[in-house]
Amino acid sequence: MGAGQGHGSPVRVLVADDDRSFLDSLQDLIDRQPELAVVGAAVNGLETIELAELLDPDAVVIDLHMPLLDGVSAATRLRRDHPHLCLIALTGDEAPDLHRAVRDAGADEVLLKSELVEGLLDRLAATRVKT
Repeated sequence: MGAGQGHGSPVRVLVADDDRSFLDSLQDLIDRQPELAVVGAAVNGLETIELAELLDPDAVVIDLHMPLLDGVSAATRLRRDHPHLCLIALTGDEAPDLHRAVRDAGADEVLLKSELVEGLLDRLAATRVKT
């Protein structure tokens, strides 16, 4: 295998959620996967955008209901500023309109927190680091 291919560097993930206990468990979950690494954690939409600028992650996992800037607005900005980012939205809200709005904003995937674990890890693992 050439350098940078396959199991080279892990997928660098920024996580964002205003529920700190959920954020902690999300970080633990992602960090336990050898092919993934959490590089930052944000508790509101503005901080998510600032950290994405600073850290240039491969993927962002963002909660849709956050203070200062909601997830849909933050997703719009992230997609515009980081076109190659894997953008995964999380929500406890099953409203189809919300899911459609965030997909239109540029999210690659919208996952319900209830079905989170399997879907999220599979989706992040599928993010191949761009070389």
